[in-house]
Amino acid sequence: MADGKTEEEAGSSSLVLKDQKHKFEEDDLTEDGSVAKFVPPPLVPLLHHLQKDKDDESLRRWKEKLLGCVEGDLDGQVEPEVTFHSIGIISNDLGENSTSLPLDESQGCKVLFSLKEGTQYQFKLTFTVKHNIVSGLAYCNTVWRAGIQVDQSEGMLGTFAPQQDPYIHLLDEEITPSGALARGVYMAKLRFVDDDKKCHMELGYTFEITKRS
Repeated sequence: MADGKTEEEAGSSSLVLKDQKHKFEEDDLTEDGSVAKFVPPPLVPLLHHLQKDKDDESLRRWKEKLLGCVEGDLDGQVEPEVTFHSIGIISNDLGENSTSLPLDESQGCKVLFSLKEGTQYQFKLTFTVKHNIVSGLAYCNTVWRAGIQVDQSEGMLGTFAPQQDPYIHLLDEEITPSGALARGVYMAKLRFVDDDKKCHMELGYTFEITKRS
C-alpha cells in the first residue's frame, strides 16, 4: 500500500477507529436514547490552577502567560467578572463613534447612533475580565419597532482569561435595511451571556435609520 501499511494493519486501524467512534456515540446518548446536552464543568478558582505545581517555575510562568494574568491579580473568587467599558459603531458613514458604558439615564432616552439605509456597520466593544476565565461569551441583539420585533442576531465572542488590559472585540458585520418603510427610530436590547447562562450585560438602546441622499 502507498502508506507502507499492510492490508491487515490498515484493517486493524480501521476497526479501532470504528470502535472509538461507536463508544463516543454511545457516551453521548442518555438512557432514553436521546443526545445528551453539553454541561460545562464546575468553576474552580483560577488561583487554584496557578498554585498547582507552583514549585515548577517554568510551568508557573507558562500558566501565567497562557492565562494572561499573574497570581497577584487573583483573589480566589470563583465567578468571572466581565465589565463592559464602551460600545462603538464603525461604518463608512460615521467612521467610528464610541460611547462609554454604562449609559446614564439621559443617554438611555436619546438616539445612541444614526445610520443611513443600506449601511454596513459593526459594533466595537471594550471590556475587561477579572477573577476567572469566562467561557463561551455570546451575544444576542434584538430589535423592535413600534413594539414589534423586527430582527434578532446572535454570535459568539469566545473564551477570555483575566487580564489587566481591556479586550477589544468587533461583532459580526451587519447592514441596515433600505426603503421608505425601513426609515425611522428603533429600540434594541443587546445581551451578553456565558456558558453558565450568566448575563454579564444587558444594554437597552435606541438608534435611527435615515434616508440616503
